[in-house]
Amino acid sequence: MKLAIGFITYGEHTAKYLPYFLPSLFKALAGLGDYNILCWDNSESNKNNIEFIANTYPRIKITKSGKNIGFAAAYNRMINEAKESGAEYFLVINPDTILEPEAIKKLVEAIDKDKSFGSASPKVLKWDFGNNKKTAMIDTCGVRLKSGLRFVDVGQGEKDKGQHNNSLILGPSGAAGIYRMSALEKIKSLQPSASASPWRDGLLSRGSSGQYFDELMFMYKEDCDLAYRLYLAGFKAKLAPEAMIYHDRPFSSAKKGFMAFFRGRRAKSEQVKKWSFLNHHIIFLKYWHLQGFLSKIVIILRILAMFIFALLFEPFLVGQYRRLWKIKK
Repeated sequence: MKLAIGFITYGEHTAKYLPYFLPSLFKALAGLGDYNILCWDNSESNKNNIEFIANTYPRIKITKSGKNIGFAAAYNRMINEAKESGAEYFLVINPDTILEPEAIKKLVEAIDKDKSFGSASPKVLKWDFGNNKKTAMIDTCGVRLKSGLRFVDVGQGEKDKGQHNNSLILGPSGAAGIYRMSALEKIKSLQPSASASPWRDGLLSRGSSGQYFDELMFMYKEDCDLAYRLYLAGFKAKLAPEAMIYHDRPFSSAKKGFMAFFRGRRAKSEQVKKWSFLNHHIIFLKYWHLQGFLSKIVIILRILAMFIFALLFEPFLVGQYRRLWKIKK
């Protein structure tokens, strides 16, 4: 078994986490043997990440892009490098996390048991970074798909009592998840066909061909897209609740009421909202042809609701329809 681990750094957004993240990562890798660690630095000018890693953890291979090329593109390059090194599994992990010592071992064991598993998710709990405190609040137990192409993080915002330990999931969140390289290669090589039946001929989506993560999605929702494509290709996903990771998520999409929703929206930057809004619609376009009648109705209602919300409260989002039209063409 050869494991590749990849993470992305970006300026001060990640520099503050590295003194906590990296020691926990290496503790979780103790005894695992054959692995390599890749870091893709998306910083445009800040050198703090590179200098800290190079001086403290020289085993990590750092690639500096000189600009922010996005989550999907950075990971695609790291996964390609992992492929060339002969890796069997690839671990996606955010640097704003800390890992329990057994986390990676348990993830590898979970996905290694059955070749039908294309991915596995840890149980991710909330890390209160400001107070450097682990909590029992669930960040995600993996991604689940609901009608209308709605992707939700299982258990998010709930106190962990083991209630989701046996949950069926679509795939892991982009915060942390392990993937079987052969599964990633399969969905990368599948070519869409305009005349093919999605169920008979294995058509996954219009788009994404030749890529692992879809690079149309600069950031946000690309993990949901990848999970769905793996599912459509016939792969299952496994939740490994004994693999514990803690994540400092700045905002949550968990349902906590109308006012909490608006507070959460205010906490997000305008750019984050644009990426999320656009990528939601890209997913609608890509997979519309695979949906049943009821799911299509839900999608139409969701699109209308998002359009009305944008007009009334966040008009800067309306400009994303112009970008979407160019992408559709």
